[in-house]
Amino acid sequence: TLVRAAIAITLAMVAAFIAKDILFDQVILAPKHASFITYRAFCALGQQLSMGEALCVGSLDFTLQNISMSGQFFTHLVVSFVAGLIIAFPYVMWEVWRFISPGLHPTERAALRGTAFFATVLFASGVAFGYFLLAPLSIQFFGAYQVSGSVQNAVALDSYVSMVTSVTLWTGVVFQLPLVVLFLARAGVVGPEFLRTYRKHAFVVILVVAAILTPPDVVSQLIVSGPLMLLYEISILLAARAMRSRERSLPSATPVP
Repeated sequence: TLVRAAIAITLAMVAAFIAKDILFDQVILAPKHASFITYRAFCALGQQLSMGEALCVGSLDFTLQNISMSGQFFTHLVVSFVAGLIIAFPYVMWEVWRFISPGLHPTERAALRGTAFFATVLFASGVAFGYFLLAPLSIQFFGAYQVSGSVQNAVALDSYVSMVTSVTLWTGVVFQLPLVVLFLARAGVVGPEFLRTYRKHAFVVILVVAAILTPPDVVSQLIVSGPLMLLYEISILLAARAMRSRERSLPSATPVP
């Protein structure tokens, strides 16, 4: 299973490495340009809300530079590896399910059927959320931020790439929260009451993270924090459902004669 998963990731990595122009010009470097779809969508939203050009991005006034002899090559390798992980994720999840399913009881197999599919959907949703929302908003804010007009932003290539790839990849991982909570609830580690008790704390953390990652306007922060709050609420529902299923599966107590 591990070998097949590694081969799948390697093949996807090689394909991404070969498609260098598409990978960088149309994917990685796309959020650097004001014509990126996210910036155009925010501009249209601002106009619909009668905010004028407040949410429009005129230009991203920073340049990318490489200051290491082998910097561009190793950046190419890192980006290709991350792309390989993302592309091969559905197959890797299918391999994991095929490995563990023979060891499950029929009831456990029925309860967990579709887990690989939902994990893939959640991961893809997280990757899209990170790439189309978190990454461009962060790039737009930090790329345009200046402590003084006399200081120009010349961003190192590896710093820019690290932001795009890490935000995109880790958001896909964070979006696995409902499945993680589901497994913990089935194991009896976490219950819905625990999640409801700390709901306010979780929302405060989400709002703080959204405030750090987005420009200082309420609309952007709500757009980023909204899906994360929704994921938390879905996790509560899944935990409650798993708890009821676990209680039904436990043997009922019989009176002692």
